[in-house]
Amino acid sequence: MIKQFHDQVLSDAALDQLFNEARSYNGWLDKPVSDEQLHAIWDLMKMAPTSANMQPVRIVWVKSDAQKQALADCAMEGNKAKILAAPVTAVIGYDIDFHEELPWLFPHTDAKSWFEGDEEGRKEGAFRNSSLQGAYLMLAARALGLDCGPMSGFDQAKVNDTFFADEPRHRANFICSIGYGDPESIFDRSPRPEFGTFNTIV
Repeated sequence: MIKQFHDQVLSDAALDQLFNEARSYNGWLDKPVSDEQLHAIWDLMKMAPTSANMQPVRIVWVKSDAQKQALADCAMEGNKAKILAAPVTAVIGYDIDFHEELPWLFPHTDAKSWFEGDEEGRKEGAFRNSSLQGAYLMLAARALGLDCGPMSGFDQAKVNDTFFADEPRHRANFICSIGYGDPESIFDRSPRPEFGTFNTIV
């Protein structure tokens, strides 16, 4: 059905890889994720839109055993094993002072001045746009043949203290394990609503 809209629509296989067959994994195969793959994820996700190209996301890619344990120690009990087993878990954070980078990220106008003196507005914008970027990260990882396991069950203050201690203006948003998902770790897909359930066209 989607194909009728445009002749450049992705193939059914690509749509399945990104959406229809993609799942949030709870367990992982013993197969590494390389630094080159992480760079490739970034190179795709950075191209997706954020407001005024603010790019507020700040990511810590947790790969070493010691840092996995440190992150697991910040997580709720049900998420600890997921973090320890994953090849890498991304701590997706945001910079409250993202506006300091706008002179080079958005050089068309003095966008930095829009946010100066409005910390609450910056917090809102940083959270919203880093959430978008976290979703882009997941799509980029899936596009590159990887699987994802996003999580929000963690102590945010503890994650901030552990992974952003040198950047006190950074805050954790959510975390996402990345690797090759173990099919045995997932259950049947939960229901998804039809368009009319939660949508209105006016």
